[in-house]
Amino acid sequence: MAVLRAGKTNNEADQPSSPVLRFGPDKPLKLDAGTLLSPFQIAYQTYGTLNDARSNAILVCHALTGDQHVASTNPVTGKPGWWEVLIGPGKIIDTSRFFVICSNVIGGCLGSTGPASTNPATGKPYGLDLPVITIRDMVRAQQMLVDHFGIEKLFCVLGGSMGGMQVLQWASSYPERVFSALPIATGARHSSQNIAFHEVGRQAVMADPDWHGGKYFEHGKRPEKGLAVARMAAHITYLSEAALHRKFGRNLQDREALTFGFDADFQIESYLRHQGMTFVDRFDANSYLYMTRSMDYFDLAADHGGRLADAFAGTKTRFCLVSFTSDWLFPTEESRSIVHALNAAGASVSFVEIETDRGHDAFLLDEPELFAAINGFIGSAARARGLSACPRKVADFSDQGHAPNRKVKP
Repeated sequence: MAVLRAGKTNNEADQPSSPVLRFGPDKPLKLDAGTLLSPFQIAYQTYGTLNDARSNAILVCHALTGDQHVASTNPVTGKPGWWEVLIGPGKIIDTSRFFVICSNVIGGCLGSTGPASTNPATGKPYGLDLPVITIRDMVRAQQMLVDHFGIEKLFCVLGGSMGGMQVLQWASSYPERVFSALPIATGARHSSQNIAFHEVGRQAVMADPDWHGGKYFEHGKRPEKGLAVARMAAHITYLSEAALHRKFGRNLQDREALTFGFDADFQIESYLRHQGMTFVDRFDANSYLYMTRSMDYFDLAADHGGRLADAFAGTKTRFCLVSFTSDWLFPTEESRSIVHALNAAGASVSFVEIETDRGHDAFLLDEPELFAAINGFIGSAARARGLSACPRKVADFSDQGHAPNRKVKP
């Protein structure tokens, strides 16, 4: 089964199951690395209908290992969208009311140009020949996608973790194009501890003999063991000690006593191994290197002389930040520093800290307080924006070669 999924993942890199927007040499993507990426493509999904005024568009930004299938079936895993609990007809982000866009980020592996994509200069996967991608590069590409839909101002940009970094970058780079912003469980920069965990993961991938300097596809290999270990280490940071104890404690896995060996004696060991094995079926190892590096490089204040408030100077965007008490990957202090900067910039900002033992991953789970915060903020912003409950259809993009939108069950 893993071999089948590996092939599927590789196929998705160039010919994704979702709609894809391709940019030729006349529209290169300027990268922070100092070069131009051309040609390149962006894979995306849309849900709902864009209204006549093009004022009801919501851009959802995905996290490190996410993708564009936010509210539709993932073509590789067959699982529901990663935020389907939140987005759909009649849900908090109601696709009967809003037009939702979610794209695979540049550097990803599910259809947007990334290291698994074919390099037109060689006819082989880019591998490490792809320039390093930054959060700002991802946002520049998203801005070109938003332009394609003729949207001058997004009603809202939201996302968690790496997605939250993109939200902050959007609000800083294009303040006039973002009516409201909802960064969740994120920070304005990556901490040294987070960089350290990412480096452990990257070294695990690169130490795998099947990595072949990033050219594993040419050798018919995949560094599955290294990537699985990277995922296991990262997954620990997404949880909290309380959640791990509640779920697993020191319970043994399918046995009555210790084996005095190195098999998975404990349930937590078995759980982490499962997380690692299932991850390699759906994600490209080189993309993991690129995605973690993009987060490491993110430092919004450094782009503004070390003063975070200057990143939001003069902004008219409405903000709501959300953090979780047990999130030690992006602790509440990170969100508070952003709130202080926004206050210093005179921005309209609200802040919610949610009590939970679920850790960083809480933003992806069924968390009622989170849903209430999002619902309240979206509702208030919609009233301020003058959005009606029943948008009328404005544009049909079917004549431009896009796949039809997928519907989700309410």
